[in-house]
Amino acid sequence: MSRVINESTFIIPQWPAPCNVKTLQSTRLGGVSVGGFTSLNLGDHVNDNTEHVAQNRVIFEQNLPSPALWLKQVHSTVVVNEAQAATNPAADASYTRLKNQVCTVMTADCLPVLFCNTSGTQVAAAHAGWRGLVNGVLEETLNTFNDSPQAIMAWLGPAIGPTKFEVGQEVVEAFCAQNGQADGAFKKVINSDALNEPKWLADLYALARLRLKEYGVEGVYGGDFCTYSDEARFFSFRRDNSCGRMASSIWLD
Repeated sequence: MSRVINESTFIIPQWPAPCNVKTLQSTRLGGVSVGGFTSLNLGDHVNDNTEHVAQNRVIFEQNLPSPALWLKQVHSTVVVNEAQAATNPAADASYTRLKNQVCTVMTADCLPVLFCNTSGTQVAAAHAGWRGLVNGVLEETLNTFNDSPQAIMAWLGPAIGPTKFEVGQEVVEAFCAQNGQADGAFKKVINSDALNEPKWLADLYALARLRLKEYGVEGVYGGDFCTYSDEARFFSFRRDNSCGRMASSIWLD
């Protein structure tokens, strides 16, 4: 299937994946939704016009070899295969070793992570908010590969950046309890403890890289976006509260 992709509307991840591994990252551009969902909202659970969402998914899926395998994301660590994903299950990651099965996650500040092995025989997509990240959704996704960690690579898609993601003390403690090096991914907000409630700026990308490094994954790419700051290109729940969702997709050609 030939793909004609408008690169001003979509992002093609830049990473050294095998040539048969295909990826596509949507932005908020190129759709038909209006208002806070302008314009390519792909989320069917955010109170957007259902007909608009359906049209947007048609637009997005014109660039795919088959319909995307949409998940009902619940900030879990559940990982499903392509057959299970086809039933729209409650899960936050999917994987496949079959051709033209499009593993897909949706985000609007949380971190999308796309995986493949260097032999080009398996791909996976994971949705990692801070809860999923600290509970091990990336590790659970990596566990579906039969390869050594050194033979797996990851691409970090658009997420809220380290200068905009404010969290509470409980988030810092949750990560640092598992790995002391995680404290380097947090920066205390000045005067945030005036009410005895310290606040921190969290670097989701750094936290994900730390988890991947600890697992043994050395090839990690992407991670240079900020959904909150780049309002022109990305939806952001933290910025707008009511907003659309972008999609991150990966498949074997």
